[in-house]
Amino acid sequence: MTDIASLRPALAVAVAAVAVVPILASGRRPNVREGWTVIAAASAFALVASMLPGALDGTVLVSSLGTLVDGVELTLRADPLGLLFGTVASLLWLVTSFYSIGYMRGLDEHAQTRYFAAFAASVAAALGVAFAANLVTLFVFYELLTVATYPLVTHDETAEARAAGRKYLAYTFGGGVAVLAGTVLVATMTGTTAFTAGGIAGLAGADPVLARAAFVLLIGGFGVKAALMPLHSWLPDAMVAPTPVSGLLHAVAVVKSGVFGIARVVLDVFGVDLTGSLGLGLPLAVVAAATLLLASVIALRQDNLKRRLAFSTVSQLSYIVLGIAILDPTSIVGGLLHIPAHAFMKLTLFFTAGAIHVETHTDDISDMAGIGKRMPLTMLAFGVAAAGMAGIPLVAGFVSKWYLLLGSVSAEQSIFAVVLLLSGVLNIAYFWPVFYQAFFESEDAADAKPLVEFPLGGEERSIRSDSGPDPDPVTDGGHADERNEHADDDHATHDHATHDHHGGPPADGWERRGWRGRESTWFMLGPILAAMTGAVVLGVVPGTAVFLRLVKVIVAAATGVSV
Repeated sequence: MTDIASLRPALAVAVAAVAVVPILASGRRPNVREGWTVIAAASAFALVASMLPGALDGTVLVSSLGTLVDGVELTLRADPLGLLFGTVASLLWLVTSFYSIGYMRGLDEHAQTRYFAAFAASVAAALGVAFAANLVTLFVFYELLTVATYPLVTHDETAEARAAGRKYLAYTFGGGVAVLAGTVLVATMTGTTAFTAGGIAGLAGADPVLARAAFVLLIGGFGVKAALMPLHSWLPDAMVAPTPVSGLLHAVAVVKSGVFGIARVVLDVFGVDLTGSLGLGLPLAVVAAATLLLASVIALRQDNLKRRLAFSTVSQLSYIVLGIAILDPTSIVGGLLHIPAHAFMKLTLFFTAGAIHVETHTDDISDMAGIGKRMPLTMLAFGVAAAGMAGIPLVAGFVSKWYLLLGSVSAEQSIFAVVLLLSGVLNIAYFWPVFYQAFFESEDAADAKPLVEFPLGGEERSIRSDSGPDPDPVTDGGHADERNEHADDDHATHDHATHDHHGGPPADGWERRGWRGRESTWFMLGPILAAMTGAVVLGVVPGTAVFLRLVKVIVAAATGVSV
């Protein structure tokens, strides 16, 4: 790799960060405000995309932002691993920007200007995480990401949202402290914190006890946002936030910054060989495998769709960590490829949950019988993305999980291949009932969901109650609506009485809307279909997609083996 000085990595971060100012200044002109959002998202993606050809050919662009303290530079470096995360974050910010317009206007949400400004700041921090050239720079942007996303988690301003926000800060700032401690240890042992393909050379001769301590601190710190159990509980609680925020948390920025940090530590700080020789790969793989299975089992018993998706995210993130921790080149390809694969699939799933909420105010799976008549394209997209999450061929998840399986067998750790296959079965178990109920059951005679009726999951009833909608409707986050009528900073008010009903089908059943897109605004339906299409493209023609090529370059540099 050849480093070349360039402003482009810094400009990609700056475009998103500077966009906060015109977005805030345009608060009373929604069209202008949202125009700034889309322009910034498109510009950031264009800048990131412009760096991809060079990275694939061995050219790395570097921006020096000055010196923090003696010997510690604040530097951005667009290497292939950074561009993998940066491309996902910037591309899906653009998609989510359009979706946010439809979602926030559809619900007449309050504080929309603050929402769009915080979203831009969050993506700026995520791009800083992606392009960080050393552990110190990564720590700075990792903490800025926590600060920027806090207003989004607490957007509803209810007691419940504030409690979720406090928990989010406690967990993520605690993780940040661990990252800082690990960074100090690495700097003390080696004299540098710069990322190096294959690992920092000085660590190989360091005290093994201190090296292991640094590894545990760094992995534990990044493991908070990667939602490794038992550090995961902030994530389901954060579902009180609006659905586009859930997409940001689960698919685009926050959780991906966690798994990205783990990838940096294993590949570019310790290196694959040293991680293995210190005996650190297997324990990390065991934690990931346990998280993968336990989260899937917990997902089975979640009736609220967003909470089921939240625990699915906890599980799916561990696919990425498991692939890296197995330390086989092929498994690492699968783990890294699952970063974009999961992003497209999970964003599709959250977008569909949000569209269902906006159009029908339905959040519980047990109220969705027959909803495929009302929202056929939305539920079809849900089915496609869910199939990919389970590893069904022709969707992105199959390709990444194929590499994970091959890598597990190649590393002679077939037990993890069994775990992956079992997890795929569990994915089908908690996704299939949603799709089946939407298209193949009627409103008046539907099995309750989840179907598992024993302590590990499900409800204590086998047939839906016909007593009508729940008198205590749930919010988008799956909890009783405690919100007051908030005035928007555009001074709009969300009047729930304008909607036909709260949760579940109307008294006369779902209205048939057909397959021509009449089920929702195209500001939401378009991004749903775009994210689904991305998941299919990655599954059907993975070899022509830039992500797989990037991943193979990353793995070749880190392991010396071409896959």
